[in-house]
Amino acid sequence: MSDDVLSIIPTDPRWQPERDAVDRVLSLINELAPGVVDGADGEVDVTWHDVVTAVDCGGNLERIGCPLCQASIDREWWGDLLDAHCDDGFATLAVEVPCCGGATTLDVLHYDWPCGFARFEIALWNPGRPCFGEDELAALADGLGHPVKQVRARV
Repeated sequence: MSDDVLSIIPTDPRWQPERDAVDRVLSLINELAPGVVDGADGEVDVTWHDVVTAVDCGGNLERIGCPLCQASIDREWWGDLLDAHCDDGFATLAVEVPCCGGATTLDVLHYDWPCGFARFEIALWNPGRPCFGEDELAALADGLGHPVKQVRARV
């Protein structure tokens, strides 16, 4: 059986919050997704990564688009890239895209479903809801002290 994972990450891949901010946000998450924080229905993993790490949407990924030429980028190229950096993370997000050879960064590629990169992640396993609404994301961002985005994965 597969799991759903709803991850909340900062919009800046290198930013990390203070621990007390995370405690406040976990209380809010418990209100927004009851039973997940206390483990009754799901699980929450909070991770401070040492390096920038990919937060991908797993089996939900349908397409990756180039922001330079608008062409589709081969998902095999993406998968190989993730495999190459799964243990050590990403020292840089700079990349030469295979479609047009242009220079860009991984965080600005057009992912259908959203993916991201982060040094901090709150992952809600089987949260009992598909995503957070705009107002809820704004409240989570206020609690952490930085804008956030969400990535929904099927693993």
